[in-house]
Amino acid sequence: MLNMLKDWFERRLSDPQVVILWLILIGSFLCIFFFGKMLTPLFAGLIIAYLLEGMVHWFTRLSLPRNAAIILTFFLFIICMLLLVIWLIPLLSRQVGQLIHELPALIANGQKRLMQLPQKYPEFISESLIRELIVYMKSELTIIGQNIVLYSVASVRNLITLMVYLILVPFLVFFFLKDKNLILNWFKNFLPEHTKLASNIWNEVNSQIANYVQGKIWEIIIVWSATYMAFSFLKLNFAMLISFFIGLSVLVPYIGATIMTIPVALMAFFQWGIGHQFVYAVTAYSVIQLIDGNILVPILLSGVVNLHPVAIIGAILIFGGLWGIWGLFFAIPLATLVHALINAWFLRSDAPGAEGNIPPRLESANT
Repeated sequence: MLNMLKDWFERRLSDPQVVILWLILIGSFLCIFFFGKMLTPLFAGLIIAYLLEGMVHWFTRLSLPRNAAIILTFFLFIICMLLLVIWLIPLLSRQVGQLIHELPALIANGQKRLMQLPQKYPEFISESLIRELIVYMKSELTIIGQNIVLYSVASVRNLITLMVYLILVPFLVFFFLKDKNLILNWFKNFLPEHTKLASNIWNEVNSQIANYVQGKIWEIIIVWSATYMAFSFLKLNFAMLISFFIGLSVLVPYIGATIMTIPVALMAFFQWGIGHQFVYAVTAYSVIQLIDGNILVPILLSGVVNLHPVAIIGAILIFGGLWGIWGLFFAIPLATLVHALINAWFLRSDAPGAEGNIPPRLESANT
């Protein structure tokens, strides 16, 4: 058994391209894992510049010089940042403050409506069950309130950090766009010669990541807008705040939509109780999720991701646990990268040093 494992590793790791590929990946992972928090502005600027590169490329195809395309793209990015800081964040902050202010009244109203359920549906719900549920909800809301107080105590530090990011990240984005070729050539000076396999894998994964991120951003905007219009029409309280988090929930396939059902149902129940308006709100949310999963995602992400749902959920749990919101956002592209790496490693010929033995899928991606 040991000899078989030894022979297997010798065959797989005898190819210098495979060894170099794994060294690059392990080095990148260790750098992000150990220095990720310190270099967060750098990574944020790099990721945003990577996303904006598609817009720069689109402008250059309209016969604009690259420098002009970079300036125009950066100008649009700054406008979006200003809208975020001047309009969206204050609006969401006001709704959060309003929610905290009205939370005791909402809890009292919800408790009153819950105590009415055993009278209306005695065959399904008992009074003891409702009392246990109320005790559980009070304990959970107490924990949430304590976390809010702790966050407010640290709000000054968070505000300073946010201001640093708002100043530093745009500068980094501009220089990453402007000096892209210079930075890439500088990094290439440190790479060894046998990097053809890594280049082929990057060419395959790069197009998938770009298309996925672009489609996912459009999905967030569409789901957010549709949910906000539906909840505003129904006059659900805190429609902007709830719809914002519903839009962000599409970052986590399967899990996000399921989790957001709870606050939507609770808010509708606290406001209206079990009635036709409650049914309308929950139905509207369910219809939007059905349209998103069965129509919107196939249109926006068609051919981008070909992974089993179990692999997607596993990637979300692993990368989300490692890198938080960025890990959730890039969980599926990273899973695609892992899939491409596995294919490249196991589908390469066992003959070491075969320069042309690259899997057909990777070779076609490079052409």
